[in-house]
Amino acid sequence: MFENLTQRLNGVFDKLRRRGKLSERDVDEAMREVRLALLEADVHYKVTKDFVARLRERAVGREVSRALNPGQQVIKIVHEEMIATLGEPAPLDLHGPKPRLIMLAGLQGSGKTTAAGKLAHLLRAQGERILLVAADPYRPAAVQQLQTLGERLDIEVFSEPGIAPPEIVKKAHARAQKGGFSVAILDTAGRSQLDNQLMAELRAIHQKVELAEVLLVVDAMIGQEAVNIAQGFREAVPLTGLILTKMDGDARGGAAISIRSVTGVPIKFLGTGEGLDALEVYDPARLSSRILGMGDVIGLIERAEAAFDEEIAEQQASRMLSGEFSLDDFAKQLQQVRKMGPIGQLLELMPGGMGRMANAIDPRDAEKQFKKTEAILSSMTTEERLKPKVLDASRRRRIASGSGTQVQDVNQLIKQYQEARNLMKRIKKSGMRGMAGLFG
Repeated sequence: MFENLTQRLNGVFDKLRRRGKLSERDVDEAMREVRLALLEADVHYKVTKDFVARLRERAVGREVSRALNPGQQVIKIVHEEMIATLGEPAPLDLHGPKPRLIMLAGLQGSGKTTAAGKLAHLLRAQGERILLVAADPYRPAAVQQLQTLGERLDIEVFSEPGIAPPEIVKKAHARAQKGGFSVAILDTAGRSQLDNQLMAELRAIHQKVELAEVLLVVDAMIGQEAVNIAQGFREAVPLTGLILTKMDGDARGGAAISIRSVTGVPIKFLGTGEGLDALEVYDPARLSSRILGMGDVIGLIERAEAAFDEEIAEQQASRMLSGEFSLDDFAKQLQQVRKMGPIGQLLELMPGGMGRMANAIDPRDAEKQFKKTEAILSSMTTEERLKPKVLDASRRRRIASGSGTQVQDVNQLIKQYQEARNLMKRIKKSGMRGMAGLFG
């Protein structure tokens, strides 16, 4: 969602890098472009004004004038000030007696119920025993949606038809105590807009039970309205944090930069996709790096650790270095890479040139190529994947027909596989010294 902002800021940085020294005029010009980039990204005008003022004060001072590389120093300052604007990380507070209750609030359409499922998935992976609570008896199919998520996750869902949400929550708390649950996540009712009835209901729940967290779920794609919604809820109930959903959407992203400064409420999680595993713990340093085109290697590693089976990965690495790597191994690798998310998102997490490459590559083309490769591999028999030498012209025509591709597509995949296999053999034969020679 920060694609346009990242491109604009990288344009400013490229100009600064080319300067041996920075004059006050250079700094003023750069600050004007940074201001425009932030405003176009829908960052709140007050936040933009304060941000640029802090940048300029530091950029024209001794900190930059005495630097060996002034351009790089300004980029470092932008990075630091962006982190300061995004706010300190604020992890969930799960201390105190069990069960700890986490209430999710928000307007209709913000992705509250899905966020409840994602949070349940994340906390269970951390060793918590989760109870999902359907505390929205008004929206049609709200309970069914949460129950469907519970079935997918194999997590119990508590519901009690015919009674008011505060009573539902009170009974759910008793169920969580008796059932030995460590965390109960309350999916409360939303409205199409802020109103007194919604706020009164949330306050009543807060009075009925002790809540460990009150998290507001906000759709990041609605821009500055997200800031207004957060302010409205904060005046009515004691919010402890925010979940920004749809951060992977086609939006300008200014709400993520503005919302902490304007409301004072910390962001705790970012929803980055539709899958139940697409919820990230908020880290301002990593988000700043992504916005500034520096990538997020830690985020990439975490995705890989979550997606890859360690035992399978070790076996495949051993087979690659021994020269036994087959097309069947290649197919398994593709399946695991698929679990990490869309190709466009993975490229954005890479630093430097690879990160910028994401802007040059159309994600639709990358996905199309990925699907083509998967289709070709799926059209092969097990014998053909294990022993690619048997792939004669007749078999290649059959594979192309079965996968809906051309014979040259099949030939290209096999050629790439053979080149990779030969490279692994050369590395094994020459050892680490040979690897240094191969990659410079």
